[in-house]
Parts: sequence; C-alpha cells; structure tokens
Amino acid sequence: MLPPPLLAALLLGSVQVSSAFQVSTNQEGLIVAALERGDLQDNVTAYAVQISGEPRLVLVPFINTSEPLLFNASFHGLCYTVGLLVNLGRSWSRPMKSVPVLTKPLPVRAAYISDYREAPETGVVFDIDPPVRTVFSRVNISYTEGLERRSMLYKDFYKGKTVFKHWLPGVCYRNITFQLISEATALQTALTSHSDVTHSPLHHRTVPFPPLNVSHKVLSLSRRAAAGGREVAAGRRSARRARDVPLMEEAETQPEEDVVFEEEEATPRVSFNAAQNVTESVAISNGSRLEEAEPQSYWLDPTEISPADKDEEFVNALVSEYEDSNEPGSAMAVPAEVPVLPTRLPPVLLELRWLPPRPPTSYDGFNVYIYRDGNSTEMATVDENTHEFFTELTEPGTYRIQVTTLSSSGDCEARESSADTGFTFYLSPSGELLEELRERPQGVSVRLLDSSTAAVSWAPSPQSHNGSLVSVVSTTCLKPSLSQRMENAYCSEENSTSDIISNLTPGAQYRVVVYHTNGPLTSPPSEPVIIDIEPTGVRELAVYPLGPTAVVLSWQRPYHVAFRKYILQTFFFNPVTLASEWTTYYEIAATASVIATVRVTDLLPAWYYNFRVSMVTWGDPPLTCCDSSTVSFVTAPEAPHISLVDYSQGVLVVRWTYGELFIDLSHSRMLHWQVEAVGKKGPQRRYSVDVTRNAMQASLPLPPGDIYNLTVTACTERSRNTSVPSIIKLEPAPPRLLLAVNATHSSITLLWSEDGVVDYYQVLCRPNWASKELKAGEPITSTAQVLTVSGLVPSSSYNCSVTSFSYSSASRPARITVTTAAKEMNPSMAAISALAVLSLLLISLLVLFLLVLRKKHLEMTRNCSAETFVNFASFERDGKLPYNWRRSLFAFLTLLPSCLWTDYLLAFYINPW
Repeated sequence: MLPPPLLAALLLGSVQVSSAFQVSTNQEGLIVAALERGDLQDNVTAYAVQISGEPRLVLVPFINTSEPLLFNASFHGLCYTVGLLVNLGRSWSRPMKSVPVLTKPLPVRAAYISDYREAPETGVVFDIDPPVRTVFSRVNISYTEGLERRSMLYKDFYKGKTVFKHWLPGVCYRNITFQLISEATALQTALTSHSDVTHSPLHHRTVPFPPLNVSHKVLSLSRRAAAGGREVAAGRRSARRARDVPLMEEAETQPEEDVVFEEEEATPRVSFNAAQNVTESVAISNGSRLEEAEPQSYWLDPTEISPADKDEEFVNALVSEYEDSNEPGSAMAVPAEVPVLPTRLPPVLLELRWLPPRPPTSYDGFNVYIYRDGNSTEMATVDENTHEFFTELTEPGTYRIQVTTLSSSGDCEARESSADTGFTFYLSPSGELLEELRERPQGVSVRLLDSSTAAVSWAPSPQSHNGSLVSVVSTTCLKPSLSQRMENAYCSEENSTSDIISNLTPGAQYRVVVYHTNGPLTSPPSEPVIIDIEPTGVRELAVYPLGPTAVVLSWQRPYHVAFRKYILQTFFFNPVTLASEWTTYYEIAATASVIATVRVTDLLPAWYYNFRVSMVTWGDPPLTCCDSSTVSFVTAPEAPHISLVDYSQGVLVVRWTYGELFIDLSHSRMLHWQVEAVGKKGPQRRYSVDVTRNAMQASLPLPPGDIYNLTVTACTERSRNTSVPSIIKLEPAPPRLLLAVNATHSSITLLWSEDGVVDYYQVLCRPNWASKELKAGEPITSTAQVLTVSGLVPSSSYNCSVTSFSYSSASRPARITVTTAAKEMNPSMAAISALAVLSLLLISLLVLFLLVLRKKHLEMTRNCSAETFVNFASFERDGKLPYNWRRSLFAFLTLLPSCLWTDYLLAFYINPW
C-alpha cells in the first residue's frame, strides 16, 4: 500500500488533463493525445501534435479527430511537451496549446544485494540493473522487517550501485523490491511517475555481531579431583540441565588453596608435569586469569585400586547420577565407555564462557567449533540463553576453539558472525599446555652487516615464549622472467631460528617477519620489515668513439647482483635550453651477461659529455646505484669543408665552413683550427698555421711553384678531424733581382734570385735591332741561378729574359737589357794587328794586281828571265860590260824580285798547297 502522497503523485503523472486538449500516458507507457469539441475550429483542415523531448521535434498529424493519437516515446521517465497544431492552409501554425507529460519509467530488470565488506553487520550494497533509455531521479526501496513493511527513497546510485549502512545486525529483511521514480517540474507543476516492479523480491540477512568476552578455562583432572567433583555435581545438576550442557565431572579445588596470577597483557603458559604429580587448573579469560590447584597424585598404585573404583578412574566414565543427562540440544555427548590406556593423555576439561553480542543484534543461539590439528572434531549449537560450554579433551595436539553467534529465524538463510573470537592452545602428549601467543613481536629491526648478511633484532616480549622464528622472502625474485632471474635464494619463504640472515643478493628486496613460538604455536607476525640492498653498480665503464656524433659505451657488472635494468644518462650543456642537466638517454633490460655495450648517437660534435650508467632494482620503490659510475668524454669535431682557396702575392687565403650554417661554437670544446699545406718539393715541405675557433679563414704564406696538399683540421683537447684534402698547384714565380754582371765585348753574366720551387731556368738574349748579321740565339737552359751568355757582339745591346719552369709550367719572364763592351788592344797587339792588317792589304793589292796583269805578267816574266840570263852570261864570258850595263843591272835587280815573287804567287794561286 503506497502512502497517500505517492499515490497522488502517481495519479498526477499517469493522467495529466488539460481543460480541452487532453494528453496522458497509458499503462504501456505510450503518450495519448485526444481532441475535445472545444479544440475543433471551422476553418481548420487538419490537426497535429508537436512533441518535444526527442532529439528532434516530432510532428504527428491526427488521422481522425475523433480517435486519440498514440505516440511511443524513445525515452522513459522523461518529461515531454505536447503542443496542438492546426493547418490553416499550406503550413502548420504554432502550438495553440501545450501540455507537459512525464513518461513512465521502465521497471528494474534485475537487482542484487551483497554484504558491505567494511561492515557486513549493518551495511549492504544494492546493485540494480536499470533499463535502457530510462531516466530516473530516485529509487524506492521497499522491504519487510519483522512484520512491518518499510520503504525508503534513495538517490545516490552510481552506475547502478549504492551502499546502505543502517540495517540491524542479524535481522532477516524480506521481499526487498526496487521501484524507479522519475520527477520533473513543468509550468510550476511537479510531475512524478513510478515504474512497475517486475523483478523477483529479494531476501537478505545481515551478519550478527560476535559474542563478547569469550573466555576459556583448561582444567587438568586427577582421580581425586574427579571424586571431589562428584560431590559437587549434585549441586550443579539442575543448573546444567537448564543450560543443556553435557554433564561432566569437574575438578573442584579448595578456595584456600587457589593461587591467582593476573596479568593484563601476557597470556600465561601452563605446564602439566606428570613426573611431579601436579594437578593444575587454568582459567584463561579477558583478564588472563590463571589458577593452580593443590598438588595431587594422579597416577595411583595399581594394588590400591579397588574394583569399585575402576569405573571412576577416568573423568569421562559414565556416572550413575548423570545417566539421563544426555538430553537433546546439549552441547556434547558423553561416551558410554572409554578403553583404559595407561599411557593416554591425562584428562583435561575445557570450559568456555561468553557474553551475548552487543545489541541490537538478532540471534538465535551460538555455535561452538573445536578443531584439532586443523580438522574439525566437534561442533555444537546452544540456544541464545546458554553462555557457557564444557567438553573433555582426550587427544594431544593443537586445538582451535571458535564461538560464533547464530541468526537463523525467518525466511532468510542462516548466518553466523564473521569476526574472529577464537583462541588456540597446544596440548602435548605429556599434558603440557602451551597457550596461544596473541601479541606480535615489537620493535623488529634489521641491520645490514654487509651486502649479503643482515642481523635481525626485536624488543623483549611481555608474553612467555620458548623460541622465535625469522621468516625471510624475496619480493623481487619472481618479478623478472626466468631468463632474467639472478636470485636463487629466498625465492620462496624460508624460516630460520637464527637471527642472522645470510646469502642475500645485492640489489634484491626482502621482506622479514618475526614470529614468537610457543611449541608449535606461533604468535601473530610482526610488522614486516623491508630490506632494500643497494646494487653494486657497474664497473670498468669505458667510452670508445665512433665519430663526431656517436660513441660506444661498454661496462661490466659483478656476477652476484640482482637488478631490473640499466639506465644510461648523459650530462651536457643543452644549447637549446641553455642549461646542463642529467638526461636519461636509454634504458636497457638486465640480462645474464656480465658485459654490456650500447651505442650512443645524436651527440653534438666537439662537445663535453658525462655518461653515467646506473642499476635500477625491482624493489618498490626501486633503488638506483651508483652515481659514481661516470665517465667524461669530449666528442670528436666534425670535419670542416674547404670552401675557398685563393693565392696572391705568395699568400694562400683559405676559407672553410663547419657543421650547420649558423652553428655557435661558444660552448663547444673546439680549441683551434689548424691549416696545413704539404708540398711535394722544396726544402720545407710542411707549412701550417693555427687560428682561433671563431675564425673560419686563414692566410698561409706558401712558396710558389709547388703542388700542395691543403687540409683544415678541427682540434679539440682529445681528438681532431681533418677536412677532405684539397690539391692546389701554384704557378712558379718569375726570377727577381735579375742582374747583369761581368759584361765583356762578347759575353755577359746574368745573376738572379728565386722564390719557391723551380725545376730549371730558360735564358734567352735578343738584340735590340733587326740585323741580318745579328740573330737571336737559342734559349739556354740552366738549373743554377747564374749564367754566362757568350758569343755576343761587342758594343751591342741585347734584351735578355729569364723564365722559371716548375712542373712544366712557365712563369712570367724576368727581363733585362744589357750592352756588350767595346774591344780594347795593347801596343804590341796593336803593332801585330797593324802588321797583320797591312799584310792583308798588301796581299789583297798584290792579288788584285796579279789578277789584272796576270797575263801580262806571265809574258813579262818569261821575257825578262831569258834576257837577263843572257846578258849576265855574256858579261861573265867577255869580262866586259856592255854599254848599257848600268841600265841592264838596274833593270835586272829591279825585275828579279818581281819575277821571283810573281812566279811564287802564280804557283801559289794555282796550287796553294
């Protein structure tokens, strides 16, 4: 039955009526529009409705004005506006009337309820599966609590889920339903629409609270204690029957012999020593109460045992007055007969007591669970009015006792409390009782002795215990793949009683937990201590250059180390950001190899770099080691490019470019440029000059006439890089300081100096005037810088040129004008020369005379000779001189030389030899 306000809102949302134009929603969720008489007009030919709320306006005409129009809306739980349109001609008018209508939301398809993990006693998680295309603002959750039906509106649903934290513990909530509610406001009118409920009603029971102050008492019983217990049993029989607890014999100690030790935090340790014949009674509660009974003899002399006492020898023997005490609903059943074993465990009685759970828990009873060595040996259920339980323990072992609150009334599934209210103790075969240690070790610390050994220490415990256990497990061993695994110890949890942990691996992370032990019982673990061991780092880090922009880094690592990866970092001045910082360049996964190399590229040429290789562990957080594994390096410069070579006046001008067009060398490690030219000949074959790094040109004086290998080298403090060689050939220079020395009337000596490399010289002297008699001689070749030109005409002017030749290339000639000296003679030479000249003239005249008078001379010579000899012969014979003897002698003396010379000359002329 819905409340009246909700029912009124539902009716208002489902049927919304205008005074004339009516719009509503039917049961199927369709929008229904109907025309009344007042909506009809005479001059209107058609009617239609305009529906807004869809992604686009929808226009639906009336087919018949007497029938309502149905429209299936795309969205449910959404407010639509329906307007009435009329057709006055060719177009539709604006909405004449508008009526808002809220569509009905679709029902919930499915719903689920689960416990709220943080508080399952009072909290639940509602999970609904809302329908598609449905808009809702709240959810009406209805349920039955006891006999009363309740409902609540909830709006905080996120992705169909919400948490409700206000239910009662242990209560069965039945018929839980979910109804979607859509709300809207239109024209100052609140519209509300509810969905139907079609899903199956749900049932859920919250978890009850656990019982409070669960305490236990462990009693060691002897035969005498059993007999004394029988005397008291009659007084407790009525109370036991009322509690439905199994009847057992309990050892009652005298009040004056009770010794009570109270400790607030420590759990007592109780020992049963049969050799000392001591009977102890122990009570363990929230106050840790311990009671000791007076010493009694447990083992009796067999000769003293009477047949009547044999049935009372063990406490679990059937007692006559308790024959009918095994009633239904009791917490335990007493065995009818137990075999007598002389070496069995001394009889021990377990007594449990507790208080009801805190209100307002709904519960119907309590469950008692007894586990021995992990196996369930006994489970008993008592009603809600019973708050104690007794049982006898007959076997040694580790016992786990659990008391839970049970809630089972109603249609819901029965549930128990989930909080841990149990306890554990150990019974040894000799009857020694060792209680559970409830306090965890405190103040646990681990101190590393070296990279593979650690010492564990902890604070003294207020609880008595007989040992401690150190548990170590590596948290990083199983993280890498099998091929990358470098650890082989502590990959699984290993326990040790020693406080020294050995065989640790550098770079690994370990989780250390300490337990206190009391026999087989262990305390709760201490707070875990995480050991992070720094890795060893790399060693022998070296850099090998590959070029101006690439290097190879190589390093080694120790064999016994565990890590995840290498991180290669670079430190350099960034010319873009103008800052220096460590930057991660590369990450390399760890491998089994102890040697690793990596190629580093994209470096700046002639730049200072620091390289650092670190090990990163698998730990959380990871450790990094070590910053000391660094190496510095200056990259090689790039090779410059020679762009211009010009030679003028003995100086070679060289220009070059380097790297990018506008590179800034202010932060570079470039020291200087070295321009070097190596010649093939010459006394000094190598010429070089150094210039600063900011200069891109240099002037280098070079001797001409040689072939040079020209290079430009970029130099840093550690390396250099040379440009591609440029081969240049320099023309030889003309001789300079050309001088004419030691000039004679027929020769002249030329002397000159030379710069550069010359293979030979060519000297040529030409007369200054054209003459048939004076012609230019052949060029003279010389390798020396001095040459004498002979065969010149005295007192003549010559134009001499000297040309240098190197590698078959001629220089410009060096020219000089020279004049030969006039011929000068001494007196003797002059006389000789005069005689020679006169002789020549005489001979010339004689020859000429002879040629003219040759014939005549021949005749005269013949006649003269004959006449002369005749006259002379007659003079000798007669001894008398003729009349004309003087004239004849003169003629003879005169003609005789002429005749003789004439004959000689004629003979010489005819035959000179």
